[in-house]
Amino acid sequence: MTAAEALLAAGALHLGFQLVVTGVVYPALAEVPDADWTRAHDAHSRRITMIVAPFYLLLAAACLWVLVSGPYDALTLTSVAGAAIAALTTALVAAPTHGRLERDGRNEVLMRRLRFADGVRLGGAVLCAACAFAA
Repeated sequence: MTAAEALLAAGALHLGFQLVVTGVVYPALAEVPDADWTRAHDAHSRRITMIVAPFYLLLAAACLWVLVSGPYDALTLTSVAGAAIAALTTALVAAPTHGRLERDGRNEVLMRRLRFADGVRLGGAVLCAACAFAA
């Protein structure tokens, strides 16, 4: 397997994961009644962390492999940028927002921020996978 193939595989896996989060996980979480919010959000956070970490580690490893192995073209660099957008949005927006949701409880401002961050992550995942495929 080449570095470019690893990036394509990791990007495609990440896109599939992100589509499930955007299309299934977050809508289900948003429908949880207020009385069950703390329990449901705590369970979500425990479960998703065990899945998110390996996906992002795999994606980071593939991006690093591509960057170290070179040479690469603009599509490959754009693919890596898409992965970086998704990862940074998770680390800098989604994870802290989940922390506030856990600490402060659900409110519409935090839920909008979470949905916005999720849209940015989905865009980054699409960019990563599409550009890796095109490259």
